Amino acid sequence: MNSTRILSGACALASFLLLAASPAHADDAPAATPFVTATTNVNLVSDYRFRGIDQTWGKPAIQGGADLVLANGLYAGVWASNVSGNSTPGGSLEMDYYAGYNGKFSDDFGYTVGGYGYYYPGANFSKSACGSAAYPAPCALPSQSLNTFELNAGVSWKWIAYKLSVSTGDYFGANRSTGYSGHTSGTLYHDLSATWAITDDISLVGHVGHTDVKATYAGVDPDYTDYRVTLSKTFTGGWSVSAAGAGANNDRFYRPPVGGLSYGNAETRNVNKPVFIVQVGRTF
Repeated sequence: MNSTRILSGACALASFLLLAASPAHADDAPAATPFVTATTNVNLVSDYRFRGIDQTWGKPAIQGGADLVLANGLYAGVWASNVSGNSTPGGSLEMDYYAGYNGKFSDDFGYTVGGYGYYYPGANFSKSACGSAAYPAPCALPSQSLNTFELNAGVSWKWIAYKLSVSTGDYFGANRSTGYSGHTSGTLYHDLSATWAITDDISLVGHVGHTDVKATYAGVDPDYTDYRVTLSKTFTGGWSVSAAGAGANNDRFYRPPVGGLSYGNAETRNVNKPVFIVQVGRTF
């Protein structure tokens, strides 16, 4: 938020006279904004939730990424995290890649457009364990990748932001071969968030999202709403800590016997249940 500072005529005149009497120095000029800013980050999180759904089955995750931001608004980056084979058949790693453009309509109004990809090395539904909770024996294991790509666009006003993402192909491998009523390309994710700067180094972020899947599974609608509230604090040296509460609804789909079924063994889990998450990280 920009604020307007109003000076009286006397103060303005005094400032002008002071500046006129002061010698100019090159060091006094504001530093030029670098055309390219590169940063890296690493985080340890107690539980990895993606859009409210558990990706590590209650286990910690080590996560990290690298970002390039250009002064003209273009950006690109990569990010990675370990995931559980219970939710990612044959895989243990998620690798994301993204790029886009951030711009402004005015000081208070901004916009963003971009693309975001999710890649799971070695993961495929055909690598599910026959006799697992998701595929009881006898079973026919489909060959289907989980890799997904989304296009996104969003707008922001001061401390409120909204972004819409749409999948360009089947949403994390959801189609007829994996038990859905049809293809899920065009699945939408609505992301609404608000950020409050409590102090210079403490912030509170509230988020609510909604996933609109373009198919059903076993006659059950997988659409759901997720939420997250995060309190974070930054420290010198690029360190940060945060605490969050997160979860999602639609117990009928995301809890046994329909959801929360392991692809690797006979385990089941309420993957949408509310959870408290702690994260420690550093940006370089």
